[in-house]
Formats: sequence, structure tokens, C-alpha cells
Amino acid sequence: MRRQNTALAIAAGLLCLTVIALAQGRRLFEAYGRDPETNNIPYDGRFTFARLKYTTGPGGYYYRGLPAWAHGYDTAERNLMKILNEVSYLAPHIEESNGLALDDPELCKYPVAYMTEAGFWTMTDKEAAAFRAYLLKGGFVIFDDFRGDFRGGGGWSNFEANMRRVLPEGRFVDLDPSHPIFHSFFEIDSFNIIPQYYDLGRPIFRALFEENDPKKRMMAMVNFNTDVSNYWEFSATGFRPIDESNQAYKLGVNYIMYGMTH
Repeated sequence: MRRQNTALAIAAGLLCLTVIALAQGRRLFEAYGRDPETNNIPYDGRFTFARLKYTTGPGGYYYRGLPAWAHGYDTAERNLMKILNEVSYLAPHIEESNGLALDDPELCKYPVAYMTEAGFWTMTDKEAAAFRAYLLKGGFVIFDDFRGDFRGGGGWSNFEANMRRVLPEGRFVDLDPSHPIFHSFFEIDSFNIIPQYYDLGRPIFRALFEENDPKKRMMAMVNFNTDVSNYWEFSATGFRPIDESNQAYKLGVNYIMYGMTH
């Protein structure tokens, strides 16, 4: 009788797990291809992580059915903001972040913006004009998590074509570890210490400067062939060594501190 009761308990538990799994699967299927709710907070002067939203190109919904702009949303930024709050006096919003379209007038209230998966980025002419205005007025954008075409999307070619529409005169410059952005808070003296979550080869860091002059203000920081924010997203899971996540956090903190002071 005891064995029968145990077997029934196990069967009931498995049935419960199956029901939960089916329910979760149904929710994921129903949410596939939909933009997640962003629940933006009003601007109040405190630093708020601003993630750029865009219409995702073909193939960009491969991760949890999310549009490409929302990969990692919003766990990645919340974790980064917690670190930023602990190591600096910036006092950012920790639990809240904003998702803003390129042509949202509210974007100009946020000096630092972030975009993920620019290989799947599509853009209207209205968005291109608004994004140009944002950058020329002093905005600073961080591009992360895109690479060659092995997952689909346009990779660098798609990103570069979009940026030509935004800033036709702009030219990207490859950076080395001596650039001040890698020393704005933490000292990052070598790219060899920057880990790769799954990308092959080494990360490439590029930037776009005002009037194409590296001595002037940086308008865009580009992490190419790498996914720095993946470490932010999964740093609390134990999937990767702590030291690797720490290096990714250092980059994120440096970018924001640089963007806020230049």
C-alpha cells in the first residue's frame, strides 16, 4: 500500500509539473512575436536605463519568442543597475527601466541609451531623423549583442546601413584599450580579459565620434561580435564564472559613467 501511495504521489507530481509546463508553453506561444510591456516610469532626473525599441527584422524572434530589441529585457539592465548603484554615487533607478522608440520625444530626456541585436534592427525614415537629432544634441548610445550572420539578420552590414541613414557622414573607428572609455571608472587595460559567452573569436569595439574626430565627443559605442549583456542577464544563475560576469559589468559601468561625463 505504501508503494502504491508513493507511486500515486509521484504520478500526481509529474502530472502537476506537466500541467505547469504546458501552461508556461502556452503563454510563451501566445506571447511569441509580441513586444513585452515596458511599464515606463516618468522622467524624474535620476538615471534610468533607456532601452531602444524597434521593429524586428526576419529571424529576430529566436530567443524566447521576444523581439530582438527585448533580448535580455529587463533582467540584464536591472542587474547592471544594481551593480552601478553599489559601486558609484549615481543612484540609478534599480527596479525600473524604460523602453523607448527612436522617434519618441521622451528619448531626449535620457543621455544614455542602449540597443541590443542591431543585426535585426529595422527603421523608418521618421525614426532615422529623430535618432540623428538625439545623437547630435548630445545623446550617447551603446550597441551590444550582434555579430555575423550565423543566426540570420544583417549583422554589421545591416547596422552600418541603418547608421548611414542616421548619420551619412559618420565613420566608425576601431578602439584599443587605451581609449578613455575603458578607464572612466574601472581600469580595463586589455581586451584579452573580456570573456565571450558564445561568440567565436574576439570582441571588436568600435565608436562613432562627433565630426569623426576621436578627440571629440563619442556618440556611439559598439560591442560587435560579442554579447556583454548576456553576462548581466545570467550573472546570478551560476552558468558562467563570477570573474567573467565581473568583467562584463566593468564594461557596462564604464560606458555609462563615460556617457554621463562626456
